[in-house]
Amino acid sequence: MQGFFGVFRYSRRALELVWHTNRGLSIAFALLTVVAGVLPPLTAYVTGMIVDAANAAIRAHSEDASQVVNLVILEGILVASIAAAQRGITFCQSLLRAQLGQRVNEMILEKALTLTLAHFEDSEFYDKLTRARREASSRPLSLVTSTFGLLQNALSLVSSGALLVRFSPWAVAVLLLAGVPAFVAEAKFSGDAFRLFRWRTPETRMQTYLETVLAREDHAKEVKLYGLGQRLLGRYRDIFHTLYDQDRALTIRRDLWGFSLGLIATVALYGAYAWIGISTVRRLITIGQMTRYFILFRQGQAAVSAILSALGGMYEDNLYLSTLYEYLETQVPEPSGSVARGPDPADGIRFENVSFTYPGAQQPALEGVSLHLPPGASLALVGENGSGKTTLIKLLTRLYAPTSGRILLDGRDLADWDEVALRERIGVIFQDFNRYQMLVGENVGAGDDRYFDDEERWRTAAEKGMASDFVERLPAGYYTQLGKWFRDGRELSGGQWQKIALSRAFMRTRADILVLDEPTASMDAQAEAEIFEHFRQLSQSRITIVISHRFSTVRMAGEIIVLDRGRIIERGSHEELMRLGGRYAHLFTLQARGYR
Repeated sequence: MQGFFGVFRYSRRALELVWHTNRGLSIAFALLTVVAGVLPPLTAYVTGMIVDAANAAIRAHSEDASQVVNLVILEGILVASIAAAQRGITFCQSLLRAQLGQRVNEMILEKALTLTLAHFEDSEFYDKLTRARREASSRPLSLVTSTFGLLQNALSLVSSGALLVRFSPWAVAVLLLAGVPAFVAEAKFSGDAFRLFRWRTPETRMQTYLETVLAREDHAKEVKLYGLGQRLLGRYRDIFHTLYDQDRALTIRRDLWGFSLGLIATVALYGAYAWIGISTVRRLITIGQMTRYFILFRQGQAAVSAILSALGGMYEDNLYLSTLYEYLETQVPEPSGSVARGPDPADGIRFENVSFTYPGAQQPALEGVSLHLPPGASLALVGENGSGKTTLIKLLTRLYAPTSGRILLDGRDLADWDEVALRERIGVIFQDFNRYQMLVGENVGAGDDRYFDDEERWRTAAEKGMASDFVERLPAGYYTQLGKWFRDGRELSGGQWQKIALSRAFMRTRADILVLDEPTASMDAQAEAEIFEHFRQLSQSRITIVISHRFSTVRMAGEIIVLDRGRIIERGSHEELMRLGGRYAHLFTLQARGYR
């Protein structure tokens, strides 16, 4: 029982969330709930007065129906007021649902902006995020609606009970206790449903992924070419049937127990009816009182049922809200750095015995890496996939922190730098760069948020990235919609997209460190050579780091580092490494042979 009531700790937070979302609507919702709770018992009381007034007139052989008419008018006003209050409650719920759904989604996305790359590369975190996004946007309002419904029905029950107690205190006791068994069963199955929801999050996420693969244009070509459609659709169906079987078993148990235990309340209701009827026959109460108590007992039982249902709903909503706050309270390291410059700008970048192991991994991705890049230096990283090249870049951009060792910029540890100031110094284009379904100019402008909408900056950056020629031939130039998700969208070739990404790097005019991680993989060798020659001319005073599998490009760098399993095994210029006759020379010779 302690666990049951302990889960209600999120109710206060949900109420605060609704209050801060729209205070006016929250107050209106509360007042209308009070009105809707108090008026129904008053209506029942007036109904009894109408019956008694009509009966008294008949017994007195009077044709004066004015009192009956006045009471009927009063009841009509009360009924109309109840309808207006219910309509107002529905109106408030509708507006709050839209505003609150938006607010919660914003909270989820705002939290996402504070998370580290490690969170997004953790499957358990994705389960947590999926649970929060699936249910949490609707649960706060559901919880508040249940809370206000509890208040409304509690007021109705108190009013009905105060009138019923005149008939018999035992009638009130029967009213309160009859619905408890069904409530206990409902709360039990709500907990079971929530545990099932948490347990099967990975399967639900796989279903969502399969939907994406089957229904998005960036997957459609390969799915059709390899005939994967029916296989993936079959896997999608299998997951559904597995989840459906679990849902069906729970639903059957829930409904059978709910119906069986709900019969107790039905027996109590009609037992009370018989009791009230017998009391009327024995002339212990009047016909008007009988009518009143019939209505009050039915209203009271409905209120008890609604209260217990609201408590069960609040319990379930609190369970699901726990997933939202579990996500929102994900621990994020506080920014440790605050400086915007180093003591020795002439020192450039230093890696001092840097090692790094990904969370959950057994083997280090980088081990004992040391290197120095003064301003104006150019470095090429060579190695097989998984050798640690991209990991080194992630550490340089502080997407991860080294497990051991340290990285310095301008003589100061990266951990001491302010993240914004640090990233203004670095322009990076990864091989898996984003292809935003937005305007051409916005795709370029994404490289520097401060100038995201600056057309002059777009044009300058696009010229440096060698994208201006084909952009100006597009129907609306820099205002052409890219991608096929939205109307009039144009798709670019792989090489054109890479020039857009390269232009994005040049948006950061203050960046004196430029990193290209396989950004020209979709270009032919000649186009890549032209891009890098152009890039080298524009970057002579900057530190440049290039990752490429094409040695015709790599040989342009002043220094080449060969990585293997996270370690530096060779370093030097192209000529020095060729004379060494090691791994680099072997790989260069293999690739050169393919062009003969």
